[in-house]
Amino acid sequence: MTEMHWIALAESVLAETELTTRFSKGHAACAALPELRRATGFAAWRHEGQLRKGEGKAPYIHHPIEVAAILAEIGDISDVDVLQAAVLHDTIEDTPTTSEELESLFGARVRDIVLEVTDDKNLDKLVRKEKQVEHAPHLTKDAQVLKLADKISNVHDVAFSKPVDWAPERQLAYFDWASRVVDGLRGCNTALEALFDEQVARSRDAVG
Repeated sequence: MTEMHWIALAESVLAETELTTRFSKGHAACAALPELRRATGFAAWRHEGQLRKGEGKAPYIHHPIEVAAILAEIGDISDVDVLQAAVLHDTIEDTPTTSEELESLFGARVRDIVLEVTDDKNLDKLVRKEKQVEHAPHLTKDAQVLKLADKISNVHDVAFSKPVDWAPERQLAYFDWASRVVDGLRGCNTALEALFDEQVARSRDAVG
């Protein structure tokens, strides 16, 4: 797929998410950046056909767009490489995208940030989750803020658009695990940490 098609995809998904986003200022800031539109179009192509696990079955691309918007609006992040990495953060883990491809298209720094937050899917799921807890304090600050915004988005969705087969006990266990990961990210961005804490509290209240 050509870059022209990526841009067309980006325009489409950005228009869709503009109507539903919880972070309109951050969304607008990201959508205004040509580099972000390019990265969004590439990610939309790679995630095409993938859906979120929640009851609403939203297109998967809505999630990385929200992560970038959280970084821009709440985290006050304007670094284009970090915002591009946010939009691309699941491409290596969940699509055929390679690290070499990301480097050639978006640069070594974007690739490195994405690799830092990419799980090794050759490992058992429980092992991968524990490694996230172990590695969180040792990530670069760029990767830490990205992982924190990712957890904010996921904690919201697990409560308010939960996967169809998740019982309340599993939702609450997810919040506990996400909090353990975020404990290792403390100190990277005060505003994002405050939003995470607020989101966890709201999500726990919603699950009961």
